[in-house]
Amino acid sequence: MIKQPFKARTSEELIALLSAVATAILAVIIIMTLYFGREIIIPIALAILLSFVLAPLVGLLQRMRVPRGLAVVSVVVIAFALIFAMGSLLASQLTQLAGDLPRYQSTITEKIQSFRDTTAGRGTLERASSMLKDLSKELDKPKDAAPALGAGTNSKATAPLTPVPVEVRQPDPGALESLQSLISPLLHPLATTGIIIIFVIFILLQREDLRNRLIRLAGSRDLQRTTAALDDAAARLSRLFLIQLLLNGTFGIIIGVGLWLIGVPSAILWGILAAVLRFVPYIGATIAAAFPLVLAIAVDPTWSMLLWTLALFLVVEPIVGHVIEPMVYGHSTGLSPVAVVVSATFWTALWGPIGLVLATPLTVCMVVLGRHVERLEFLDVMFGDRPALSPPEIFYQRMLAGDPTEASEKAEEFLKERSLTSYYDEVALKGLQLAHADAERGALDHQRLTKIRDAVSEFANNISDQEDRPLPKVTSTTDAEATSAVETVAEDAPYETLPILSNKDLPPEWQGEHPVLCVAGRSLLDEAAAIMLGQLSTAHGLAARVHSAEALSTANIFRLETEGVAIVSLVYMDASGPAHMRYSVRRLRRKLPKATIILGCWMRDMDPAALEELRDGAKADLAASSLGEALKLCIEATGLEGRPLITAPDRLFTTTAA
Repeated sequence: MIKQPFKARTSEELIALLSAVATAILAVIIIMTLYFGREIIIPIALAILLSFVLAPLVGLLQRMRVPRGLAVVSVVVIAFALIFAMGSLLASQLTQLAGDLPRYQSTITEKIQSFRDTTAGRGTLERASSMLKDLSKELDKPKDAAPALGAGTNSKATAPLTPVPVEVRQPDPGALESLQSLISPLLHPLATTGIIIIFVIFILLQREDLRNRLIRLAGSRDLQRTTAALDDAAARLSRLFLIQLLLNGTFGIIIGVGLWLIGVPSAILWGILAAVLRFVPYIGATIAAAFPLVLAIAVDPTWSMLLWTLALFLVVEPIVGHVIEPMVYGHSTGLSPVAVVVSATFWTALWGPIGLVLATPLTVCMVVLGRHVERLEFLDVMFGDRPALSPPEIFYQRMLAGDPTEASEKAEEFLKERSLTSYYDEVALKGLQLAHADAERGALDHQRLTKIRDAVSEFANNISDQEDRPLPKVTSTTDAEATSAVETVAEDAPYETLPILSNKDLPPEWQGEHPVLCVAGRSLLDEAAAIMLGQLSTAHGLAARVHSAEALSTANIFRLETEGVAIVSLVYMDASGPAHMRYSVRRLRRKLPKATIILGCWMRDMDPAALEELRDGAKADLAASSLGEALKLCIEATGLEGRPLITAPDRLFTTTAA
C-alpha cells in the first residue's frame, strides 16, 4: 500500500481555513473601499464625528422644549458658521504671513552667518563650499559649437545660428472662462462641506433609526442589552469628543494668546493649528510647536523669542496632558499606545493629513463598538488598552511556557494590594482550572503536564518569602474605621484576613516539623494544586510537606513519612473519581488514624451540596472547595483561629516525591 504524503484535512480545519481566507479577502475589500472611496467616505466620517460632538447640544435644546428638527438645524447652522468664520480667519492669517515672509530673509541670513562664525572648523567649511561652487560653474559652462561636416578640404565651418525667440500669447479670456477659473477651485471644498452638512443633519435626525439598524447588522440575540450598550457607547463617545474639542480648543486659545504676548506673527493661525493638531496623539503638539519656533528664529534677531516660545509649549502641554486631561475624562482614551501609532499610520496612509487628525477618534469609535458588539470584539482586543489575557489566563500561559518568573512578578504586584490567599484563589487556582479543562479535552500531554507542575513548584518557591497580609491591629475601641474596613474586605474576600500563626503558640501535636501534609489525588495538576496549598499553609505558620499521587499507592503508602502530621489535605481538581477519593481516604486513615483529613475538590463553581456529598462518600472529616477554605479549616483545627497572631513563619514548605 502506498502511503499518502500528507494527511487529509478534517472538515473543521477546512472550514477554519476558508473562514480565515474569507476574512482576509473581506479586509482587503474594506481597505480598498476606504482608499478609492475616500472622496465620499471622508465627509461621512467627519459627519459622524461631528454628530457625536453636536448630539449633547441637540439634546440640551430638546430638554428646553425646542422641537427636534429646529434644534438640529440651529445647532448645525451655528457649528458650521463657526467653522466658516475660523476658516476665513485662517485664510487671512496665511495671506498676511505670506506677505511678511520676505521681510524675515535678512534676519535668517544674519543668524546663519553668526552660526557659521561660531562653528568650529570654519575655514574647512568655507573651502568646501567654494570648491562646490566652482565645480557647479564648470558644469554649467555651454559647450562650443561643433564644426560642420564638409565633403572636401575646402569645406568651412558654418557659424552658429542665433535662435529666434518665440512668444505665445493667449487670447483674452471671456467672462464665462474667468468665472469658471474663479469657481473651479471652490467646487470641491464646497461639495465636501455640503455633503458633511447633509449627513450631520440626517444622522442627528435619524439617530435612533440608525442605532436600530446597527443592532440588526450586529445580529445580537439580546436586543435590550445591546440597545442599552449602544446608547451608553454613543453617550460616552459624545462626551469624550465634546470634552476633547473643548480641551483642545482651550489649549489652542492659550497657545495663541501666549504667542501674541511673545510677539510671534500670526499668533491666531498657530493657535488654531495647535488646537487641530492636538487631536493627533503624542506628536501633535510637537508638530504644532515646530512652526512658531521656526518663525521665532526668523523674526527676532536675538534668541529670546525662540526661548519664550519653547518655554510656552513645554509648560502648557504637560499641564494639559498630564494634569487637566486625567481630571476631566480619565487617564486615557481606552487605546493602547501601539494601537494609537498603528491607527495613525494606517489612516494617514489611506486619507493623508485628514486621516492623521481623524485616526484617534475613529479608532476610539471602533474600540467602543468592539466592547459592546459581540461580532466586533476583535477590535477591542486589537486596539483597546485592556489586557488581552485575564490574570488566570496569564498565569496558565506562563506555567505552560515554563516561565514562572513573569508570573512571580505579576503575583508580587497583586500582593501589594491583596493577600496571598486571594491571589491563589482568584488567579493561580483559576489558571489551574483552565489547564484542567484543556487536559480533559486531550490538549495537554504528559510532558506538558509535567512542565506545568514543575513551573508551579518553582513559582511557589519564588514567592515563598512573601508574607501574607496579617490582620490589622485595632489599638483602641475608637478605631471604628479600621474595623469597618476589615469587615468590608472580609465580605468581599472571606479568606483575605486569615491570621498568621506562631509555632510556639500551636498545640503540642501541631509543633512538629511539618504538621500539614498535602497529598495530590491523581494527576500532575492535583500535585500542582497541592504545592500551592503547601506554600500557602507554610506562609501562615503551618509548615507543610507535599507528596505526589504516587504516595497513595499500595506499595508507597506505608513508606509515607507521617511523623508530626496533624492534618492531611487530599487535593483533587475534579470530582470525576469518587471511588478513588474513598480509597485514598481509607489508606490515609489507616496510616494516620489520629489526623484530620480534608478533602479538597477545587472545581470551578463547585456546589456546596455536591461537595458535602463527596465528603460523605469519601468518609473524610472536612471538605473544601478552594485554597482559602482549606487553609481556614487547617487554622480552625488548631484552635487558634480567633486569635490575631501576627508572627511571620521562619520555615519553608517542602515537596517530596514518593
